[in-house]
Order: sequence, then structure tokens, then C-alpha cells
Amino acid sequence: MIFNTEAFAKKYALIYTGILAVVLIVPLIVYVYLLLQIDEAKVKLSLEKHAKQIVNAMQQYDNHEKTFLFPRYKKYQAALYDDNYQIIFSTLEFEPKVFTGNFHQQGENYYYLYSLPRAYYFGSSTLLVATQHTASKIYYFTAATLLAIMVTLFIFSFLLLKNFSKPFAKINQQLDNFIKDSMHEINTPLSIINLNADLFANKHGDNKYLRRMKAASKTLATIYNDMDYLIKQGRVEHKHQEIDMGLFIQNRVDYFQEIANLKDIVLEVDVEDEVYYDFSKTKLQRIVDNTISNAIKYSNNKAHVYIGLMRENEKIIFKVEDNGVGIDDVEKIFSRYYREDSAKGGFGIGLNIVKQIIDEEGISLDVSSVLGKGTTFMYTFINLK
Repeated sequence: MIFNTEAFAKKYALIYTGILAVVLIVPLIVYVYLLLQIDEAKVKLSLEKHAKQIVNAMQQYDNHEKTFLFPRYKKYQAALYDDNYQIIFSTLEFEPKVFTGNFHQQGENYYYLYSLPRAYYFGSSTLLVATQHTASKIYYFTAATLLAIMVTLFIFSFLLLKNFSKPFAKINQQLDNFIKDSMHEINTPLSIINLNADLFANKHGDNKYLRRMKAASKTLATIYNDMDYLIKQGRVEHKHQEIDMGLFIQNRVDYFQEIANLKDIVLEVDVEDEVYYDFSKTKLQRIVDNTISNAIKYSNNKAHVYIGLMRENEKIIFKVEDNGVGIDDVEKIFSRYYREDSAKGGFGIGLNIVKQIIDEEGISLDVSSVLGKGTTFMYTFINLK
């Protein structure tokens, strides 16, 4: 019932940010690819430049001089190779693997092969100029740009969606207040009906009309309790306590007996004694009440409904089996407001509440159903103490 504007804005801001990031990442990748190509071209040009400088230095060498001072650079290395790519001279800090073509990359080493006229430059035929280079600046720039885009998109989307959802939050709050007031107004006359029905029965005796009235008020009370649980969800802490499961279920069966009597339905109860479980009474009542009331509601007249409780090692099994109309789509029955048969009444919230509770508490549920033959709900409570 609570509409959380911040949770709504965060959820959809993340979704929109992800979608827009995917859309924007394609042109960003293209842009980065172009930057890498330009960066590589710059490295190639610098290697060509230094190769020509070395060649010019060798051309200016006078063979009458005793020694040739090979040009050395801080960021560049060089090597001379003969026709068989045997080293004549080298300042390289790595061993090149490829000698075909001109420009190559080997890890962080970039090198350029420059062909020399044979038997002219100290017997060498190939000049190799190399340098170490990384495109880390481009990658850092890309990561920073992508992060900035995503953060900006998220903040913008969050603020936009938060402001957009404020009117809905206000309407939801008004609706929530209306439902709470309505529930309060319903509770008082419902309590009066039940009290006076019991007083009337004690004074004048029971009759079929009174039984129908009491059964209808109990059906209404079940719906009321479901609505009350939804309203208080997230606001009220349902504390656990040790519960005698057998006694609890028997009491709820007794509560629904009058409703079952209207359809001449026999409630077969088979519960073990002294089966204790640490659980919330409110949550357990929602599970038991919704399961039993649905079994009665969707059973044919004069049918049987089996309600069992048994202990199996470290597990407790709560089982409700009817011989009713069956369920067409088992998966859908847990969706809120879904009703397989609208003629049967209700709001379609009972089993949705049950699903929420068993998911929160780690209770497993197995539902088996055959159309026209009946349905079985089997709950397994684990971690028995």
C-alpha cells in the first residue's frame, strides 16, 4: 500500500541509465577506436621521423673516421640487421618476432622497419626503430567519460522520476488513508454483528438464517484480515513465538466450520499433537485461513476437505486437500487480484499474501491440481527447533 517515491525513482533511474548507456556506448566505442587509430598514426610518424634521422646520421658518416657514434634517444631504441635479419648492432630491449611489412606492435613495444640500400650502411639492409607506448590515457579518458555520462544520466533520471512520481505518491497516500479509514469503519459493525449473532443464538437458539449470517461475517472477516495485513505490511513487525501448530490449526478449522456447514462440506482433520514451531501467529493465520477458506470456497457441496499436520524428521508438513473444481493455471493464482472464478467473490489477494510470507520465511509450497477433481496445497516448514 506504501508508494515509495525514492525506491521507484532509483529503480527506474537505474533501468533508464542502463538503456541509455547501451545506446551511447556504441558511438563512444567508435570514437575511442578513432582515437586509437590517430594515436597509432602518431607513433608511426614519430618512428619514421627517428628512422630518417638515424639514416641521415649514417649518410653523413665519413668512412675515414675510425668510429661511428650511433644516434641514441631516451625514448627510442634501434637496431641494424643484415639480409638474413642477423643483428649487426642493437640497442633494443626486446626481441622482434615479425620482420614483414613496416609497422608492428608487440605488447607495449611499437617498431618500424626501414629498408636500407644493400651493402652501404655498414653492411646492413634493414633499420629497426622501436619505442614503448601505451594508450592508457585514452582508456582512462574513456572510463572517466563513461562514468561521468552514467552518473549524470542517473542523477538526472532520478530527480526527474522523483518529481514525476510525487503526484502518484500523494494520490496513493490519500487512497491508503481512505482504505485505513474504511477498514476501521468496517471493523466496528463487523464486531457488532458477530457479537449480537452469538447473543441471539444463546437466547433464541440456532437456525439456518443465523448460521448463514455468521458464515458470511466470517468470510468478510477473512477478507478484512487480508486487507489489514496488506495495509500494515512494512510498518508492523510480526514477532516470532513458539506456536503449538496442531492446536492453532484446529482452532482455525473450528472457526471455518460454520462456513463449511453451509455447503455440507466435511472437514477431515488429522493433526499431530505437540508440534511446535517458532513463527509469527499473524503470518501463520494468513497461511492457514487463506488455504482452508479457498478449499471450502472452491469445493462442491457435500464434498470432503482434508486438513493435515505431520512431522517428518526436521520438517513440519501442513497439507490441505480438497475435491473441488481444481485450478486451471497454478502459476497465476499467486498474482495479486487474480481470480480464476470471479463468481466466487473475493479480491484475489489472499494467495498473493501467502506467497509473500512463504518467500520471506523460507517455507516451501507444493501445489498440485487436476481440473474437476481437486487441489492439494502442501507447505513444508523447515529448521524445526
